[in-house]
Amino acid sequence: MRDASKTEFLVHSSHLPEQRGGGLIHLARQQAGWEWMSFFVRRLQPGDELRTRTDGEEAVFVLLGGSCTANWGKGRMSIGKRKNVFDGFPYTLYLPAGNEVIFTAQTVCEIAECRAPSEALLEARLITPDDVVSSLRGGGNASRQIVDIMGPAFPADRLMVIEVYTPGGNWSSYPPHKHDVHNPPGEVDLDEIYYYRIRQPEGFAFQHLYAGEHAGEQILKPRDGDAVLVHSGYHPVVAGPGYDVYYLNFLAGSSRALAVTEDSDHVWIRSTWKETDPRLPLVK
Repeated sequence: MRDASKTEFLVHSSHLPEQRGGGLIHLARQQAGWEWMSFFVRRLQPGDELRTRTDGEEAVFVLLGGSCTANWGKGRMSIGKRKNVFDGFPYTLYLPAGNEVIFTAQTVCEIAECRAPSEALLEARLITPDDVVSSLRGGGNASRQIVDIMGPAFPADRLMVIEVYTPGGNWSSYPPHKHDVHNPPGEVDLDEIYYYRIRQPEGFAFQHLYAGEHAGEQILKPRDGDAVLVHSGYHPVVAGPGYDVYYLNFLAGSSRALAVTEDSDHVWIRSTWKETDPRLPLVK
């Protein structure tokens, strides 16, 4: 098992002054050392423009906060309602290979972008807050809110997208699960990005990576704006008490399925769950 450094799995955000636009995270898949996903987060100031193409790739753009216009060949459309990720559900643009989009900021806005190699001839689609599906999962202090943006049934090639809200002090991605073996229908091999936002700027979470081929055993401490790269193994999360935690999951791999294996040492915890945390949902 390789003895890996935490820096291979925890990616820190650039700390730009609020009045500045620019890149917050820039992570090409070659830099991450995996074959599937590249990940970028950008801040646009009013009037700033982001123009990008998807040659040989599919891409997903999640509007984290703010409003902008987007033109992907169907005319300019205004998108974005929430001020930040704790203020509502997202607008998301799915762009298959061979397309171009121009975003023009109307207010300060932040956009998370994930790309995966693709040549599939698919349709671009705007996903509105009315299109996502919100549900509650777990129980007790392992309760959390799941917002499905692009699940396995969505007509994409590789990418899947989920938002997760975890109240302060609660566990998430729990019982611990993994998805690093292609053995459908029980489990498929997926790389995964966890992109964190935390309601209070001083907040934090912990993420435990273990029993994986790549990470060995790591305990990471992501803060607001950080990303964790999950290549293999189990990867549960706990939110610091008092600090509500959001993470945006992008997944891609051997199949568009959310088939996982749970850690058999910890599945018994399900039998203790009596009710869902009354603080949920955090976002409506």
